Amino acid sequence: MDLVPALEEPLKSVLGPPTAKVMAEHLGLHTVGDLLHHYPRRYEERGQLTHLADLPMDEHVTVVAQVADARLHTFASAKAPRGKGQRLEVTITDGSGRLQLVFFGNGVHKPHKELLPGTRALFAGKVSVFNRRLQLAHPAYELLRDAGDTGDAVETWAGALIPIYPATAKLESWKIGKAVQTVLPSAQEALDPLPGPLREGRGLVSLPEALLKIHRPHTKADIADARARLKWDEAFVLQVALARRRHADGQLPAVPRRPRPDGLLTAFDDRLPFTLTEGQRKVSKEIFDDLATEHPMHRLLQGEVGSGKTMVALRAMLAVVDAGGQAAMLAPTEVLAQQHHRSVVEMMGDLAEGGMLGGTEHATKVVLLTGSMGAAARRQALLDLVTGEAGIVIGTHALIEDKVAFHDLGLVVVDEQHRFGVEQRDALRGKGKQPPHLLVMTATPIPRTVAMTVFGDLETSVLDQLPAGRSPIASHVVPAADKPHFLARAWERVREEVSGGHQAYVVCPRIGDEEDDPRTSRKKPAEDEDGKRPPLAVLDVAGQLAKGPLQDLRIEVLHGRMPPDDKDAVMRRFAAGDTDVLVATTVIEVGVNVPNATAMVIMDADRFGVSQLHQLRGRVGRGSAPGLCLLVTEAPEAADARRRLGAVAATLDGFELSRIDLEQRREGDVLGQAQSGARSSLRVLAVIEDEEVIAEARQEATAIVAADPELTGLPGLRTALAALLDEEREQYLEKG
Repeated sequence: MDLVPALEEPLKSVLGPPTAKVMAEHLGLHTVGDLLHHYPRRYEERGQLTHLADLPMDEHVTVVAQVADARLHTFASAKAPRGKGQRLEVTITDGSGRLQLVFFGNGVHKPHKELLPGTRALFAGKVSVFNRRLQLAHPAYELLRDAGDTGDAVETWAGALIPIYPATAKLESWKIGKAVQTVLPSAQEALDPLPGPLREGRGLVSLPEALLKIHRPHTKADIADARARLKWDEAFVLQVALARRRHADGQLPAVPRRPRPDGLLTAFDDRLPFTLTEGQRKVSKEIFDDLATEHPMHRLLQGEVGSGKTMVALRAMLAVVDAGGQAAMLAPTEVLAQQHHRSVVEMMGDLAEGGMLGGTEHATKVVLLTGSMGAAARRQALLDLVTGEAGIVIGTHALIEDKVAFHDLGLVVVDEQHRFGVEQRDALRGKGKQPPHLLVMTATPIPRTVAMTVFGDLETSVLDQLPAGRSPIASHVVPAADKPHFLARAWERVREEVSGGHQAYVVCPRIGDEEDDPRTSRKKPAEDEDGKRPPLAVLDVAGQLAKGPLQDLRIEVLHGRMPPDDKDAVMRRFAAGDTDVLVATTVIEVGVNVPNATAMVIMDADRFGVSQLHQLRGRVGRGSAPGLCLLVTEAPEAADARRRLGAVAATLDGFELSRIDLEQRREGDVLGQAQSGARSSLRVLAVIEDEEVIAEARQEATAIVAADPELTGLPGLRTALAALLDEEREQYLEKG
């Protein structure tokens, strides 16, 4: 592997061990190259830093100002009872306003000598109020010498634009800036990952020039040039990594699986009590075409809650069983695995009774495999898999264990991709004699760009139609603090739905048994720092509703800490209509299907994410009666949280909501935790804003990998890939 000696040099040998230690521990920066890729978050213009006239309270600020006066006071205190305590008060001004700085104790000596009237400096600290005046207590500062001084400070700060770096309490922005200036000459040795023709064709500056311009810009045009170039690096290197994975997978052999014309799939389709939507037919054709090829299918099936993904996946599994293979569906939780198993068996009827009395000619066996099964049932399930008796298995991580062997695994379906790492996906795929086909499902609609960035090794199919018979869901925000009578009306609406023969969910963010649970040492959560009350809890709300607005209704609770059998029993009673109102946590978020449930009240809705609210809402309106979702919040009208809830109430389009969610959260969440300061994080590329760059980078990457899979002629690109594909590669490429 081509290494770049100057950029691989450890920071401790360049900056000294103390600074290097802080950079490693708090910013994840270890080498000169890491530091050069720690880009400024923004830039302040000289004199256009935070003006003293409009300083924000309780925020860390950086200001450039001149010392107007400095006074040293002595005072008596508990620590210095004889009047020996010292306080230095310095007043600074920038022409727009004045600000007081205070230093205490031994900390007064250095600033007393350095901060003389007339001195200009950069000051950084947290703005607070004392005696109704704004102040910075013990600010960090950096003196700005006069223009005649040719020292480092002028070199660093004399440009019109001051880079402000992502910093920590242990290391201020300008100290990072100084360290960057120390290593900046090494940027000349940066190997360029972009092929020359690509760079020239797109009019991008070279990598050394981009690094120089992003850290030491003279104009805003310099910053724009640098960012345009560095965005391309991030998008292109990531897309090359994904293109190589797609290319490698495309070289693997797979057994083509074509359904028999009059087999299990035909028998199943003939019994369907409804017609498939156009979307389901189109996506099924894409899947069947892939299954018929001699290379493994890699497809992401994403779609709205209730768009019929399970039906599409089941038809794919039946096609593989028809062709003599077996299909495995991997679900993230036991509850979900059991629900999938139950619904698949119900949908198939006697076609799921292979080998049993009453099973029809084409029937196969559908088995469940989870960690909590009894030994005898587990033994039988394993036997059915290894003999091929079971054509379909639905299970949890238990499917991945070494003991599990298949007769001929032809298709793996992964539900809720973001809950599984690629290692688990590959472990299950490794159980086939040849690599099986792979279908990944997600109910969280993902904008195309994110899908390309995060699931770039998968072809994407989208189900965006709801099946016939699904009803619209009306959603409303209930501002409980501003308009308490709206909340009272919400409970009346629940009673109306129940008296009409329907059922309702009430969702809360917390269980509420923390103080009794030996595994959690936390007592009941007190108010948090901003004085907000703790989130509402299932057990508390259920009790209040039973005694108050929903008195006399049949209310039950459901949460994740209940024993599996109890959870199952509660869900069965609710599905059977024996319970009117189910008060639950987000355990009902996926896989729960009770067509008779028409209303949902989400308490403290502002405590949930946009996608989560959309998922939860998808539990109602699953039958012929219209659904109602009420988003209860105490957030004030002007708050971001209220705007977010307004967006959820305004549209049922999950793709639109996921864009809103992403724009608010940025991609840090989307790409998982793997980055947290590591080299593989996206620093300048914004997934939604830079859709075009990502799409173009994917095209370029695919062409380059097709022509030269080993990248033999592109040493700079190989080096950049080695940096991206460290041990965190799997989470980075696969986290959803």
